[in-house]
Amino acid sequence: MNGLFSVLYGLAAYAFFLAAFLYAMGFVGNLAVPKSIDTGPGASLGEALLVNMALMGLFAVQHSVMARQGFKRWWTRIVPQPVERSTYVLAASTALALLYWQWRPIPEPVIWSVGNSTAVWVLNAVFWLGWAMVLVATFLLNHFELFGLSQVFARLTNRALPEPQFRTPLLYRHVRHPIYLGFLLAFWATPHMSAGHLLFSITTSGYILIGIWFEERDLITQYGERYRTYRRQVGMLLPRWRNRRVPRGHVEPGS
Repeated sequence: MNGLFSVLYGLAAYAFFLAAFLYAMGFVGNLAVPKSIDTGPGASLGEALLVNMALMGLFAVQHSVMARQGFKRWWTRIVPQPVERSTYVLAASTALALLYWQWRPIPEPVIWSVGNSTAVWVLNAVFWLGWAMVLVATFLLNHFELFGLSQVFARLTNRALPEPQFRTPLLYRHVRHPIYLGFLLAFWATPHMSAGHLLFSITTSGYILIGIWFEERDLITQYGERYRTYRRQVGMLLPRWRNRRVPRGHVEPGS
């Protein structure tokens, strides 16, 4: 029964994540959602800044703290190990849903508005490329382990998951963090950049850089010299064209 409950819990958390991820595309791109980054009830500039920064700070703290190994060691004394990742996914998705719901748009001033049809097409293509890169990069790692499903199904079948490995498949042979790069492309590539969208993009970019620092510190602790060598050879978010070759024996960073 515990195994069955874990699977149901993991599936529910994954479904919530999937809904939050799909909504994020519409939220950032102002596409086919009831409330987006530039639509919804208005507010004074002061209120909008205060509320929006608090919402993004809440997500950043939850997302970073719950991902650290020290927190996981303490957390799994309370939450069973098989559902730890699903609980993390559920908490992150909840924080995102709260952000979508309570976000205060700041439509003015308009930072840029592109009128040229070719430029609009290019920016929209980069926007979708970013989201595609995020999704593909999760599957290059282990999508179902990243979002907790592998753990709960392993609990149901009473089998142990293999030890984490350090691999560098495809995109990871050129940049160390293609998931974060995809988010940056999706957040910044827009033909219409409002003040609220700019606030969102700057804040999330800052969080991504801080998150990379914490994540790489954990990866160095976990993989030691192998990750240090990988970091010297491969760019963080942009390829190092003069030094692109990565030994095939490496395994990719799981986060």
